[in-house]
Amino acid sequence: MELDTGATAWMLMSASLVLLMTPGLALFYGGMVRGKSVLNMMMMSFGAIAVTGVIYVLWGWSMSYGADVAGIFGNPFDQFGLSGAIYDDAGEFIIDDFGVPGIVGVGFQATFAIITVALISGAIADRVKFGSWLVFVGLWVTLAYFPMAHMVWGGGLLSPDGPFASIATPIDFAGGTVVHINAGAAALVLALVIGKRKGFGSEPMRPHNLPLVMLGAALLWFGWFGFNGGSAFTADGFAGLAWVNTTAATCAAILGWLVVEKLRDGSATSLGAASGVVAGLVAITPAAGALSPVGSVVVGAIAGALCAFAVSLKYRFGFDDSLDVVGVHLVAGLWGTVSIGFFATESGLFYGGGASQLAVQVIIAVIAVLFSAVVTLVLALAIRPFGWRVSEEAEVSGIDLAVHGETAYENSGSTITEAR
Repeated sequence: MELDTGATAWMLMSASLVLLMTPGLALFYGGMVRGKSVLNMMMMSFGAIAVTGVIYVLWGWSMSYGADVAGIFGNPFDQFGLSGAIYDDAGEFIIDDFGVPGIVGVGFQATFAIITVALISGAIADRVKFGSWLVFVGLWVTLAYFPMAHMVWGGGLLSPDGPFASIATPIDFAGGTVVHINAGAAALVLALVIGKRKGFGSEPMRPHNLPLVMLGAALLWFGWFGFNGGSAFTADGFAGLAWVNTTAATCAAILGWLVVEKLRDGSATSLGAASGVVAGLVAITPAAGALSPVGSVVVGAIAGALCAFAVSLKYRFGFDDSLDVVGVHLVAGLWGTVSIGFFATESGLFYGGGASQLAVQVIIAVIAVLFSAVVTLVLALAIRPFGWRVSEEAEVSGIDLAVHGETAYENSGSTITEAR
């Protein structure tokens, strides 16, 4: 295969856009927490970048796309350290079927692993030791993310080459199962195992900087065009379709969220708009290449409304999902994955395709939830004897100063910081 410089440029740009999403997430999450823990919240995202970036080069790529082991993961030693993933036997760069060097694909996929584990951090804000988080990041991407990526995209059990393809070809265009259901289920388990923040349900824990939240949402939206458009793997009509569908679904999700807010609470808020952005982006991720733009509007609007209701469930059921990772990523990820069974233009129920596509989408969604939940539970319990939580004093006075030895707003003074 000859090098396609246009496709290569597109994939390099897409990888850069997806990498930008994690600093964008740091801003989004950082604005949502109280002022005394904003730096810690942002450091959890940057820590995820650091740990995952190293691991992906060593064994992450190989576990995701290496020689299959039981349909669950790739052999970590098959391409350890990217051996055999960069050059062919003649010493030339390996070129994939789209005319893109394989090493570019490695970079693109590494950014997916990074953002996935970083998403989980929002569920455990304000109360977790930074060291314990970094240990969890390394273990979770190894035992949960890389196997899921292999199962869905690397020819494993949930892929078009797996056993469920006899029902219908499973569709996950850019990560409904691998990224959002995976992270959302993990977030729920961690929130339950680690427990609530001190004062949850009785003290106000409002976002300290809503402009920061909206800036983060904007960067996430911008980066998501690499996430979804880049998953076409070349600059073609599918990339354009994914771009338009991503935009349409996200716009509709904002409206869906704000309508629910206005009817329920009396106000359409900036936090609601930013959260609606993320809900729409999550929902369209698995479906971006399979839906029409009109179908994407419907899927996005439903996602915004569903998630606006779902984020309040933590108060009803008493679990502290601090920044609504479960209510947005798990709920919208499930909806987006299942919605393909209804709205896929070539195989969906509403387009005369019957129920087979819907059935296989439900199956892969359920398996993704169970797999992620079980792996995360084992890891969470294994780390717990070594200590998940900071001291109560550190949590009350401010995790930024206690853990990182600094505060975000030096000019505000300790009194204002602690009051937040």
